Amino acid sequence: MLQLYFFPMACSLASRIALLEAGIEAQYHLAHIWTKQVVDDGSDFRAISPKGAVPVLVLENGDRLTESAAVLQYIADVKPEAGLAPRFGDPDRYRLQEWLSFIGAEIHKAFLYPTFWYKDDGSLAKPRARIAQTLSVPAMHLANREFLVGNSFTVADAHLTWALLLLRPAGVDIAQWPALSSYLERMQARPAVREAIATEMALRKTMAA
Repeated sequence: MLQLYFFPMACSLASRIALLEAGIEAQYHLAHIWTKQVVDDGSDFRAISPKGAVPVLVLENGDRLTESAAVLQYIADVKPEAGLAPRFGDPDRYRLQEWLSFIGAEIHKAFLYPTFWYKDDGSLAKPRARIAQTLSVPAMHLANREFLVGNSFTVADAHLTWALLLLRPAGVDIAQWPALSSYLERMQARPAVREAIATEMALRKTMAA
């Protein structure tokens, strides 16, 4: 059985969404990204992944996979009939990789990561100035499309859904991009997405209590 190390509402939420969308049973382990402890047993999370970051997907043979783009593509390929990634040989498979890379680099690492990890001492001015231009890219793409790639939900949508959810607490109101607002509403209406968010929001509340 696959095992996912996650932190509630961190980027690992996209991996949980993908697992639920694919109907793949998995074990979930809460790893505290601040204390670097595995909550189940208090062990050092860095022994699981020296990066100390989520997601970490433990494969059935014990190998470990990190980085959202790789984890999401692996989950999609475990159950190809779920349609979470275009098949090998389909040109859209490269579009999927394109969007996973864009979300990870331009929204997550360039904006969300510094916003939540660093004090706003002026160093966040540049990322904040760029985020509107960055978000205009998926907004224009989704103006007349239901999904990022092809005509069905893929792991790229799981990744973007997570990123859009985090933008509001990061101080960005996506209402200024109607295409993104309606897209997020559609994604949140999906049962697997609703379940994943509800599960992790409940865990966040428990941790904050």
